[in-house]
Amino acid sequence: MEFCSIASSSSGNCLYVGSDQGHYLIDAGLSGKKIEEGLNQNGITTKEIDGIFVTHEHIDHIKGLGVLARKYQIPIYATKGTVDGILSTKSVGNIDRDLFIEIESDVSVSCKDMVFTPHRIWHDANEPVCYTVESKDKKISIATDLGNYDSYLVDKLKDADLLFIEANHDIRMLEVGPYPYKVKQRILSNFGHLSNERAGQFILELLNSHIQHIFLGHLSKENNMDELAYQAVKCELLENPFTNQVEDFKLKVAKKENISKFVTI
Repeated sequence: MEFCSIASSSSGNCLYVGSDQGHYLIDAGLSGKKIEEGLNQNGITTKEIDGIFVTHEHIDHIKGLGVLARKYQIPIYATKGTVDGILSTKSVGNIDRDLFIEIESDVSVSCKDMVFTPHRIWHDANEPVCYTVESKDKKISIATDLGNYDSYLVDKLKDADLLFIEANHDIRMLEVGPYPYKVKQRILSNFGHLSNERAGQFILELLNSHIQHIFLGHLSKENNMDELAYQAVKCELLENPFTNQVEDFKLKVAKKENISKFVTI
């Protein structure tokens, strides 16, 4: 499988997962033009995309969904609650209801030579999910927009070869930052977003001896910095049972506005 982050932040999120046979997006929270430009940088055209799997209906995950769906007639996979949320979001425009394929938590969907499985998460959306993607003997686990995690999520996301996990905010930056009090409370709640430290604790529970890449994603522009997230998570991983060198996990921060290099697992 191949993976890249086209962009990931509190302003917009779009990931690519592909294989020999299929090309898919997870979320489309950028403009259609930016998504197309990001794909083109790695030799893929938008018309090659076989489907878009949506995590939830917040605008930073669906901003370009309507444009892509209307232009290329791309199937959209989402839970019923998320579909309802998308259809009620006026800014994405009209989307043909027939393009939606409703999915359910923990029910796998086979697409070409890949298997996508949604898993329920803790977030303030209609019916949000994260995803695991498997092909042959490889596994990618992707989880953003969750205020907390539990043993269920650890069980579903473990044994991955590649992890993409939210490290949304530095708690101190958030506490003294410009957000209104209610917004801060939302972000810090169990249905908000993972802090850097909590992301590191989550990743520590997901580690294994064969993991090849770890990406930190969905960083807040106002309440986090790349180096803060990296160092906080690295610190949490120091006591892992697999290596004395955290660098062995190829820990990296996904860029907020720029496409990452394709990685192959």
